[in-house]
Amino acid sequence: MNNGPELQRTLIGRVGEVAALTRLTGSARAGHPCLALVEGPAGIGKTTLVDQVLEAQRGRAEEPVPHVLRVTGVAWESDLPLGVADQLVRAHGDGIPMPDPAAPDAVLRTSRILHQQWTSVQKTEPLVVIVDDAHWADAESLRAARSTMRRMSNERVLLLLVARDEPYELYDARRGQEELPLSALRTLEFLDGCKDVAVRLGPLTAEDVRTLAREVHGLTLDLAAARHLCRHTLGNPRHLTQLLRELPRDTWHDWRPELPAPGRYAAAVRHRLARCQESTRRLVEACSVLGDDAALSEATELAGLGDALPAVDEARAAGLLTPTIDPGRTQLAFTHPLVRAAVLTGLTLTHRAELHQRAAECTTDRGRQLGYRVAATSTADDALADELDAYAAECGSAGEWSAVADALVRAGRLSTSRAVREDRLLRAVDAMTGAGDVPQATAFAAELESFPAGILRDVVLGYLAIVRGRPAEAESFLAQAWERCDPARHADLMARICQRRVLHALGRFDGHDVVTWARRAIDLADPDDPSAVESEAVLGLGLAMAGRPEQALAAYESAAAKLPSGAQPQRFQLGRGWVDLALDAPEAARRRLEAAVPTGYRMGSTRISLWAQAWLARTQFALGAWPEALETVQRAAVRLVDVRIELSRPLVHWTGAQIHALRGDWEAAERHVGEALAAPHHYEVMLIPSCLARAQVAEARGDYERVVEALSPVVHFPQRLSVDEPGFWPWPDVYANALVMTGRLDEADAFLAPHEELAARRTRRAAMARLGVARGRLTAARGDIDPAREVFEQALAHLEHLPLPYDRARVNFAYGQTLRRAGKRREADTVLKNARDAYAALRARAYVERCDRELKAGGLRTARPGMARLTPQEQAVARLVSAGATNQQAALELFISVKTVQYHLTHVYSKLGIRSRSELAARFRELPTEPDR
Repeated sequence: MNNGPELQRTLIGRVGEVAALTRLTGSARAGHPCLALVEGPAGIGKTTLVDQVLEAQRGRAEEPVPHVLRVTGVAWESDLPLGVADQLVRAHGDGIPMPDPAAPDAVLRTSRILHQQWTSVQKTEPLVVIVDDAHWADAESLRAARSTMRRMSNERVLLLLVARDEPYELYDARRGQEELPLSALRTLEFLDGCKDVAVRLGPLTAEDVRTLAREVHGLTLDLAAARHLCRHTLGNPRHLTQLLRELPRDTWHDWRPELPAPGRYAAAVRHRLARCQESTRRLVEACSVLGDDAALSEATELAGLGDALPAVDEARAAGLLTPTIDPGRTQLAFTHPLVRAAVLTGLTLTHRAELHQRAAECTTDRGRQLGYRVAATSTADDALADELDAYAAECGSAGEWSAVADALVRAGRLSTSRAVREDRLLRAVDAMTGAGDVPQATAFAAELESFPAGILRDVVLGYLAIVRGRPAEAESFLAQAWERCDPARHADLMARICQRRVLHALGRFDGHDVVTWARRAIDLADPDDPSAVESEAVLGLGLAMAGRPEQALAAYESAAAKLPSGAQPQRFQLGRGWVDLALDAPEAARRRLEAAVPTGYRMGSTRISLWAQAWLARTQFALGAWPEALETVQRAAVRLVDVRIELSRPLVHWTGAQIHALRGDWEAAERHVGEALAAPHHYEVMLIPSCLARAQVAEARGDYERVVEALSPVVHFPQRLSVDEPGFWPWPDVYANALVMTGRLDEADAFLAPHEELAARRTRRAAMARLGVARGRLTAARGDIDPAREVFEQALAHLEHLPLPYDRARVNFAYGQTLRRAGKRREADTVLKNARDAYAALRARAYVERCDRELKAGGLRTARPGMARLTPQEQAVARLVSAGATNQQAALELFISVKTVQYHLTHVYSKLGIRSRSELAARFRELPTEPDR
C-alpha cells in the first residue's frame, strides 16, 4: 500500500469515509455486488477519496487488483439519453453497438449489454465502475446501470456514482428561473434513491484544518484561526487549500481577519451578480454589509428600494441569497459564507464605508450599530473606542461575555494609547475565558505574558489557567495578583480575584474555600457587579459542599428574590441544580439544569452550559433516562472539542463511559474513559470523575481489583471534607464494594463506618442506600445472613420514594447474589428477577447477563440437557471458565471463593471426562444452545 506523504495529506480528516469505502470494495471483491453513492459538495474530495482507496488496494499483494472502468458526466450532455451508458459500452472495447436511444426498450437492452460486459470482466479480476460527476449523467444511463446491478447475484462488481449534493448550485439558472430542468430533476431523484448505500463526505473539522495547513502548506495555525477559516469555508478542502495558498502568511496571526473568497470562486460569484438587475445588485451588496440573517426590512432600507421582493427572487434564482420567512419577519442569508465574502470584498472601499455608515443608521440595536461604525472607520478613533468600552460594561453586567470580548477587542484596535490598548485586550481575553472561548483566549496568551507585570494581567492568566485545568499555574497567578493589591485602590480587582478564587476552590472541590472567597467577593463588589453576582450564584453550592445544606437552600432562596436579568440566571440554575441532585431531588435538578444549558437567547456562558450539561447527564442517568443522557453527553463532547474547556471534560465523559459499560459496549466505554483521563496534577473536580469512569467500567466488567486501583487517588486526597460529602460524588460505595469483593473485609469495614455515619447524619437517602450495598455484602461475607438481609431491605427502603431505577437495581442485584451464596435460592431468585427486570428496562446488557448467570447458578431454572450432569453452580463456573475467565475472575463474578471455584472445576472435569480448560471450552461449545425463555 502506498503510504507516502502525499497520500496521507489527501486523506486528512477522512478516516471514517476511507473505512466505509474500503468495506464496500472488500465486499464486492468477495462476490457481493453493490451500487454505492459517494456524495458531497463540490471540492469536498469525493474523487480524491475514491482514487486513494483504489490506489491503496493496488498495493496489497494478497488481494486481486480491481479493474477500473471510469466515465464522467458533463453538463452539456446531461440531456442526451444514454450518453453516459454509451461511454461505458464503448470503454469495454468489444464493438457491441448501442441500441437506438429513442427505442421503447433502449434502457433494458443497454442494461443487458452492460451486464454481459461487466460479468465477463469480473471473471478474471474484480471490477469497479465509476461514474464521476454523476449529477450530470442522464437518468436513462443511470437506470440502465442500476438494472445491470440488479441482475447480479455473486459477481465481483462495485458501481460507484460520484455526485454533488447541492442541486441548485449545479445549474446556471436563467434570470428568473427557479426550477431545475426536468432531466436534471430525474437525475437527482435517481441519486436520492441510491442513498441507502452512500458514503457522504462532510466538512473538515478545525483540527483537520490545522493538520492540512501544517502538512500541506507548512503553516502553524492556532485553533482560533483554524475555527475561523473552517467556518468561512464550511470545512471544504478545495476552498481551504486555495485560501491557504493565496493569502499572505501573516493573515493568520490576526484576530478574526476579514477573509475573501478564493479568486476563481469570487470571480464566478461576481459574474453571476453582474448579470442581475441593478436593484438586485444593490440588495445583495446591502446584505453583504448587514451580515448573516439580515432582516429584509433593513436590507430594503439600506439598498434604497421600495418593493424588494422581485430583487429577492432574482438573487435567489442566481444562487446568491436564501430567504427565510417567519410570521412578521423575513430574513436573507447568503447561500454560502464565501458568496458574501466575494460580494463584500468586491465593493470599493469608499462604497463599503458608506454602506456601513448607513447601516448604523438603519438599526436600533446598539451592538450592531457600533459594529457597523467600526467597519466604516479606517483610522484610530478614541471616542468610538470609549463607546465600545461603555457598551462592553453594559454587556458584562448581564454576563454576556461574548459580546464583551468582541467590543473590547474592537475598542483596543481603535485606541491610540498603548496602555489603553493593553488594558482593553486583557479585559477582552478575560471575557473570552468567561464566555468559554478558550482557544481564542489561548491564542492571545503569549501576547498577554509579554505585557508588563500587573494585577489585571495575573488575574486574567490565572482565570485562563483555571478553565484549562491547571491548578498550580492558577494558584501562582492569583496569589501574585492578591499580594499586589492595595485595598484602598484596587477594590474592584480584589473582588474579581475573589471570584476567580471561588472557581479555583470549586475546581479543588473545597467547599470551605468556596464559601470564604465567595463572601469576600460579595462584600468587596457592588451588588450588581459580575464578580458579586457570580460569587453569589456559587455560594449556595459551596455551603452544600461544606455540609451546610439548610444554609445552602436559604442562600439560593435569598438569591432568587433578586435574580438579575440577562445571562446571570444561568449560573444560579446550574448551582441550584447541582445542589438539588446532591440533596436527593433529581427531578428538580433536571428542570434547573435544563434551564442552564442554553446559551443563545441571552448570550450565556459556554463554560456554564458545559457544566450544566455534564450534571444534567448525571441527573438523567440517575433518573434512568439513559438515551437522553447519552445525547446530552454527545452534544457536550462535540462542544468541548471546539472550546477546549479542560475543566469540564472528565465530568462530561464520565457518564458516557458508565452507560456504555453497563450496556456492554466496551469499545465506546473505553473511548469515553480515554477522553475523561485526568492526572494527579489536575483539579480534583477533573480527577474524581476520571477515576469514577475507570472504576465503574471496571465494575461492570467484574474486575474489582481494578476498581480499587482506579479509586486509590481519590482515597488519598489530602483535602477531602467536601469530596466525602454524601450526595456529590458516588465513589465511597463503589470503592467499599470492591474491597469486599476482593476479600479485604476489615479494610472495608473501617472505610465504610465514617461514610455511613456522615450519610445518616445528613439524611442522604440515596447515599445510605448505595453504602448499604457494600455493608450488606460485608455482613454476609462474615456469615451473618439475617443482619445482611436487614441491611439490604433498609437500603431498598431508603430508595422507596426516590426515582432512582439504577440504584434500586444495583441493591437488588447485590442482595440476590448474597442470598444465593447463602443458599436462600428461592428468595434469591425473586430478588434477582427484580434486578434483571430493572436492568433490562435500562438496557444494561452487561448486568442482565450477570443476573441470568446468577439465576442459573441458583438452580431454580431448568438446566440445558447437555448440562444435566452438572449442578447449577458447576454450570455457572464452567460457563465463565470456558469463556476465558481465571479462577479469581470467576470467583468475583459468582461471589464465591477461589477455593470453591477450584472445587467445582474438579467435579466438572471429572463429570465431563476432561483434563484442561481448553477441553472444557471445546466441550462447552458443543453443548446445545439454551432456548429463549
